[in-house]
Amino acid sequence: MARRPSAFPLALPPPDPHAPVHRRLWTALRGAILDGRLGPGARLPSTRDLARQHGLARGTVVAAFEQLRAEGYLEGHRGSGTYVSLTLPDDLLHVPPATRPRAVQAPRRRRSLARADRRLARAAEVVLPFASGEPGPARAFRANQPALDLFPTTLWAQVAGRRFRRATASQLIGCAALGYRPLREAIADYVNASRGVRCSADQVAITSGAQEALDLIGRLVLEHGDRAGVEDPGYPGAVAAFQAAGAAVVSLRVDEEGCVPDRRARLRLIYVTPGRQFPLGVTMSLARRFDLLEWAHATGALVVEDDYDSEFRYHGRPVPALQGLDRHGVVLHVGSFSKVLFPSLRLGYLVVPPDLVDPLAVLKSVTSRHAPLLDQAVLCDFIEAGHFGRHVRRMREVYAGRRDALEEAARAELGEWLELPAIDAGLQVSARLRKGISGELAVAAAAARGVEVLSLARYGRGPVRPTGLVLGFAAVDPKEIGRGTHALAAALRSLPPRRRQG
Repeated sequence: MARRPSAFPLALPPPDPHAPVHRRLWTALRGAILDGRLGPGARLPSTRDLARQHGLARGTVVAAFEQLRAEGYLEGHRGSGTYVSLTLPDDLLHVPPATRPRAVQAPRRRRSLARADRRLARAAEVVLPFASGEPGPARAFRANQPALDLFPTTLWAQVAGRRFRRATASQLIGCAALGYRPLREAIADYVNASRGVRCSADQVAITSGAQEALDLIGRLVLEHGDRAGVEDPGYPGAVAAFQAAGAAVVSLRVDEEGCVPDRRARLRLIYVTPGRQFPLGVTMSLARRFDLLEWAHATGALVVEDDYDSEFRYHGRPVPALQGLDRHGVVLHVGSFSKVLFPSLRLGYLVVPPDLVDPLAVLKSVTSRHAPLLDQAVLCDFIEAGHFGRHVRRMREVYAGRRDALEEAARAELGEWLELPAIDAGLQVSARLRKGISGELAVAAAAARGVEVLSLARYGRGPVRPTGLVLGFAAVDPKEIGRGTHALAAALRSLPPRRRQG
């Protein structure tokens, strides 16, 4: 365990007025080490700083430190700092861990807060199964992740260094609620040219990603009791955001042409992924797009278009965005840099109709205020210097090669158990399970062999859920794809015949 070099002011419990001063400090420091508030390797303030913070004589602090050092709790030498010992005395090994503080009984909540609790509880049921901690190195077949090991971090650091060296006082203060104006202009140019969107920079808001965009939309246009239509199967984050806003989520069927609008449902908005339906991968047909836009215009509903991985198409011409066909101002276009650059960047964008620009600016100003300005400026420089376009082109070639490796390996080893469709775009593929194999059992059997797959049923909400697996390939190199395919075939082969029913 490494030492932690930085020290912070040290808070100590109220002293025992009946004990000697030296003893009080020794007891407080030893207690902080025992209960874990000062962990192994933690650096303590200097004796001079600690004496000044707590109004003690420096000699008192030195004496307490010396006693703790002699007992094995502290280590260090003059001029190098004082640290909690990495290896504590043997008797500490028998100290029980600190118990979790007992929850304080909350006061009776008002009815509105109780409703909020219920809304958030419903949202949590949707998203918690998909929450992840800190995943290790990418292995077959991790979905929803780009090839992070191939991101040009050195180049990004150079761009960031130049930007930070040129940072002005005004940039350190902040920016307008909708975001850094040059980045909004760069994004408007990008989506107008590459996605067929029709917008000006005034209509672009910078967000912390697609999820914040969906949360803003829910706050902006939904009232308690409104009905929001979401594709089924579909993106759980959209369901969670709209439920948290108080809406009733209505499941909308998906067929080979994309989402099917329910003309009988009185919907305030509808969420779709027309470029490549998530998670099935269907591209919404042109006829269905026009039908959806006419329905929205006739009913006064809004359409949320999530354009989540449109940059990566391997066959045919790029599919223009639904927003580019909108002539009535009913489409809100959501985009993110999580898949095309890296997820922890936490930057995305929301393109809204002109009449929603001012309300959105007000909402942003009272919620997140604005995204971190210097991060926005670095991204803007990365785009304007041409690095973004080159990175997208490079990754499209890499992902096409990995897609080919998966298709070849799947044909050779998985055809008996999985029906893998043609992969025209995206970072992953949904494959139908044959022989009635349960998706959840297949996931468990694969995990036992070091393979990550997702059950397609997890994205469904209706009583009849799709049966299949989601396999990611973008984050996985060809060698690992080969290993994963062989292991997945063994996992599916291992399922007893009786488990292949239903």
